[in-house]
Amino acid sequence: MSRRLLKSTAVVSLGTGVSRILGLVREVLMAHYFGTSLAKSAFDVAFRIPNLFRRLFGEGALSAALVPVLTKTTEGEGREAANRLVGQVMTLMGLVLLAIVALGVLAISLALEHGTWGARVAAVLPLLRVLLPYTFFICMVALCMAILNSHHHFALPAFTPVALNVVWIAVLLTLGSSRPGMTPAERIHLVAWGILIAGVVQLTIQVPGLWRLGLRPQLSFAWSDAKVRRVLLLMGPAALGMGIHQVNFFLDGVLALWAAEWAPAALTFAERLVYLPLGLFATALGTVLLPTFSRQAMHDDPSRMRATFGLALHNLMLVMVPAALGLMVLARPIVDLVYAWQGGEFDARSGLLTARALAFYAPGLIVFSLYKLLVPVFYALEDTRTPVRIGAAMVALNLVLNITFILTWPIEYKHAGLALATVLASGTNCVCLAVILQRRIGPMGWRRLTSGLLRTLLAALGMAWAAMRAPAWLQHLGGAAAGEGKLAQLIGVLGAIAIGMAVYGALLAVLRITRSGAALSE
Repeated sequence: MSRRLLKSTAVVSLGTGVSRILGLVREVLMAHYFGTSLAKSAFDVAFRIPNLFRRLFGEGALSAALVPVLTKTTEGEGREAANRLVGQVMTLMGLVLLAIVALGVLAISLALEHGTWGARVAAVLPLLRVLLPYTFFICMVALCMAILNSHHHFALPAFTPVALNVVWIAVLLTLGSSRPGMTPAERIHLVAWGILIAGVVQLTIQVPGLWRLGLRPQLSFAWSDAKVRRVLLLMGPAALGMGIHQVNFFLDGVLALWAAEWAPAALTFAERLVYLPLGLFATALGTVLLPTFSRQAMHDDPSRMRATFGLALHNLMLVMVPAALGLMVLARPIVDLVYAWQGGEFDARSGLLTARALAFYAPGLIVFSLYKLLVPVFYALEDTRTPVRIGAAMVALNLVLNITFILTWPIEYKHAGLALATVLASGTNCVCLAVILQRRIGPMGWRRLTSGLLRTLLAALGMAWAAMRAPAWLQHLGGAAAGEGKLAQLIGVLGAIAIGMAVYGALLAVLRITRSGAALSE
């Protein structure tokens, strides 16, 4: 069983890794063709709507609700009963989604025909009309993926997101050979239609996987079935929890468009760079910790939970503190290296705006990763309400901070204020959860943890200083590092990172900061 689990984990990790790499390629091409233009910002805001519904009706919430019920039905009642349940859930979900899409498209069409809108809203609405139907396809894809996962078929679901990036990249590459004179608005509409096509492709490739399992879902309106009600009952709290953060994410995009026409694009480019290390380290560690915490909670062993949490926090901060400071001090070189390519629309001003957002987002690596450690503890204690309740309050705090910074900060820093607001709200969220958690499982040893964190911060500050000085040192060496172009940028960034890591490692040794992962496997 453990060998099978490791194999499945490897497959999922490979699919996720390929998707993230292609996603970065996609964003580089988006930067090349659109920069931080109004067209790119309007697209980013419009695309947040399908992603909002994907989080609400698909992926995590649906999987958490459907997989346990479907697994129990398959094992207890057989494949035919499972087939009926799949048909019932698919029919209900499909009709709800089609109704939402139809009403949304109708409302947008009427708004465009009869309303008078400013340039920013007028840029968003046509794109939203194209992208809204993608909601139906991607949510149905998420449903199929949940079904396949429940039958221990992980390869197809893991690689399904790759199809979106492949189609997206193909459309972007065709823009290079498209007819001259196309406006950014016309080009971004081609991208939107490409995403809709990608939704059809993603759903189509699920069918063979379902058929191989003997699942041929049919229309079924028997929604009063107890198992369907159980799925809906389980899905409600999960969707609420997911929805809080996604509503927050959506509001950030809308407020960014209000702040400046380039702000959503700059924020999106910065977010991609922040969430890369977060996804590689914090998300993976949080996934591993949930079953560990669950076993310890089941044995009523709060001391072991505290020890595991402390060790996990210490090890994660060893990575995230220097990563956060590194992104802050190297924000502009990293942004230029990744996004700024000769002949593209991502110009020097786009680089400056994105780098500012990245510098203010970077400290979020610390609090975002801490959140991913705290929440599994509450889930292990079978408390899903507390994170949702605290999260709802943080949405209100984030909104207040967003509006405050938009109204008070200079125009070219307003979007950076939005990034800072997200970090501050997330930090407050973590403090509230940590206080409540200490009441649940006892003293967490914050004095000891804080001492270790301060020493780690001291080592990371030395690393940051060295990374800032590295470009000047490398220029004295001459050669490619002192030249121009991508090779010089690459050598400069990699050189700064290497020098910073060497200094960081030396300071960790001097300060006697070590790490150990033994408790995580207990």
